[in-house]
Amino acid sequence: MARPARRPSGARRLPWRADVPLSRLVRLRPWQKAAFDAFWASAAPDFLAVATPGAGKTAFALTAARQALAQSPGRLIVVAPTQHLKFQWARAAAAFDLHLDPEWSSADGRLPADMHGVVTTYQQVATSAAALRFLAPGSFVVFDELHHAGDERAWGAGIKLAFEPALRRLALSGTPFRSDTVAIPFVRYVGEEALPDYEYGYGDALADGGVVRPVYFPRLDGHMEWVAPDGSLHAAGFADPLDRGLAGQRLRTALSLDGEWLPAVLGQAHDQLSAIRAGRPDAAGLVIAIDQEHARGIGDLLRRRFGVRATVVTSDDPTASRRIAAFAGGDDPWIVAVRMVSEGVDIPRLHVGVYATTTTTELFFRQAVGRIVRWTPGARRQRAYLFIPDDLRLRAHAAGIAEQRRHSLARPRQDDVEGADAPGEAREPEDETEQISLFAALSAVAVGEAHRTQETTWVVDDGDRTEPDLSIEVTLPPAPPVRGLDPVGGSSGDGVVTPGQADQTLRERKKALRDSNADRARQLARLTGLTHAQVNVELNRLAGVDRVTEATVDQLERRLRHAEVWLARA
Repeated sequence: MARPARRPSGARRLPWRADVPLSRLVRLRPWQKAAFDAFWASAAPDFLAVATPGAGKTAFALTAARQALAQSPGRLIVVAPTQHLKFQWARAAAAFDLHLDPEWSSADGRLPADMHGVVTTYQQVATSAAALRFLAPGSFVVFDELHHAGDERAWGAGIKLAFEPALRRLALSGTPFRSDTVAIPFVRYVGEEALPDYEYGYGDALADGGVVRPVYFPRLDGHMEWVAPDGSLHAAGFADPLDRGLAGQRLRTALSLDGEWLPAVLGQAHDQLSAIRAGRPDAAGLVIAIDQEHARGIGDLLRRRFGVRATVVTSDDPTASRRIAAFAGGDDPWIVAVRMVSEGVDIPRLHVGVYATTTTTELFFRQAVGRIVRWTPGARRQRAYLFIPDDLRLRAHAAGIAEQRRHSLARPRQDDVEGADAPGEAREPEDETEQISLFAALSAVAVGEAHRTQETTWVVDDGDRTEPDLSIEVTLPPAPPVRGLDPVGGSSGDGVVTPGQADQTLRERKKALRDSNADRARQLARLTGLTHAQVNVELNRLAGVDRVTEATVDQLERRLRHAEVWLARA
């Protein structure tokens, strides 16, 4: 069951402002409504909501933000883990008539008056904390996957400096997290464990139905041979007991592009995806690779072995965000990434995953699972499959998730024991510190078919589940007004907000206007003999703009009209 809200001493329900007409409805899942009520019942400045990936944390957070800003108008600031997620948040916010700039920096000057706020990353906060602190007083801050603030000491220090003056802070996480050496700011701890104000787990979501898919973990054994960094020769299968260092070397050998284990797993995963695509032509798969070179090699392997042209996205590609968005909206079968699609990225058509990375922490594993469990409305027989090496550590992580699935979807017979060979809790290893340059994978051969015990042992009636009609309508006040803006996005006008992606964000609309302004300025410079700087100064004066980066849509349109009048006279 979802954990009920903990109401702090002195908590009060903030009243609606009587002078604001109510003109929006948003449909929330029951857990989102319960979390929304718990958030609004709390008088504390900080609130931590932990919800399983795919459950809809973004829609919950934007609903809370919309209401909070109506009560106390201020800026909305979202802090996300990656560059790509900045744009995903901006598009989701636009569907709520909340306009966020995912590319703003202090070098741009003042935030334009037609923007409600900004989306930034934890890394950017660490380097621009002072500039963001200027925006923070009276603001509503959303921390997406707040546990990332513990990735680097400077990241935690940065969010504390930048957002201490904020009026309210809503932290989201898909995974309960621990304190390591430094506690993350704005989070309550009991011992070393972060204490959520509301928690909604994978088992809760499965039990509710229509929120996440049940996930299964086909796993493949193998026989691997390698030369360790000290020059010693080793050979082992996944069932052989090894110390942590050798276990890491064995996994790296299995995932080598030069062996036969990885192609065997990819082949079985591709067969599984093909079977799903027979009924759902847009279904897709994700391969999580070790590093950029490995990702590109897997993309090449899919092309050579299976005739599939996969989308490969790496952090050094400046077009990565556009490529992910294009893949999400397309029907190509496979995407290969390292970490860019490991957390938060919303691609509901992903049904199959291949865990081809040496990262074995439970946190990262759960993030990977989260990419393939998102429910597709209206579709039947939704299942997700994550193909994993039969590594002891990964098997343990999978067993914990399978246990939640099992209790939610079936009432098993006493003599049915799924994953009886799965171990108990495994210690999460630290990152490998071996000298990779001295390590050599010699061979890796798959042994047998992927173990399907977690699919066949249990006879569960999960395949025909569709989402029940449990959506709850919540009335929202209008979004805070902004200057110089006609409504854009997916929820303009009275009606029902459908949480999702708007067709166009305000930043995208303004970029098109800036491009048109730049084009007219070039034409004027060529026709008049003036410099570009002289033309831009005059156009800014006519439009009442100090800097183009600070201009509203209305000012950019006015500037463009003046440029066209000038061109007609030139």
